[in-house]
Amino acid sequence: WGLIIGLMRDLPRQQDALRAGRWQTSVGWGLEGRTLGVVGLGKLGGRVAKVAQAFGMKVIAWSQNLTPERCAEHGVTYATKADLFQQSDFISIHMVLSDRSRGLVGKTDLAMMKPTAYIINTSRGPIIDEAALASALQSKSIAGAGLDVFGTEPLPRDHVFRALPNVVLTPHLGYVTQDG
Repeated sequence: WGLIIGLMRDLPRQQDALRAGRWQTSVGWGLEGRTLGVVGLGKLGGRVAKVAQAFGMKVIAWSQNLTPERCAEHGVTYATKADLFQQSDFISIHMVLSDRSRGLVGKTDLAMMKPTAYIINTSRGPIIDEAALASALQSKSIAGAGLDVFGTEPLPRDHVFRALPNVVLTPHLGYVTQDG
């Protein structure tokens, strides 16, 4: 959720501006009424969906084995993969990396996203085709990304994601905590 809020409120650039002596250089967006698409509605995806509902967001979900009944248990709407990518303002990925999920999100999926939409990956880097994501971010065919995981970790110094202003990056710290 930190990545989503960071993107919506432009936190990295706002902090930099404040430290440089400037004040409110942009105005962020709210979450209420927006659509969150959850890819993988397991334990973590279900928790993310619950928080989205607390923010007043509509939640839709898809994964290869997800059923409308499972969605109903979480109070979310089942969607096809195409519908999820077309309708979501945010897409949050919550899947394990496997042969079936590697490259699950590719160029075609990213092209279906709204130009105002964001994608969040806190699962595993290779679930998203990084070259396709970099291209979508560079061309601004999507608004941005929040990334905590990468195909190569630590993220190489010369990786394109480091230079893109529409990406909030964290160093694979979303799941680990000091207290367990």
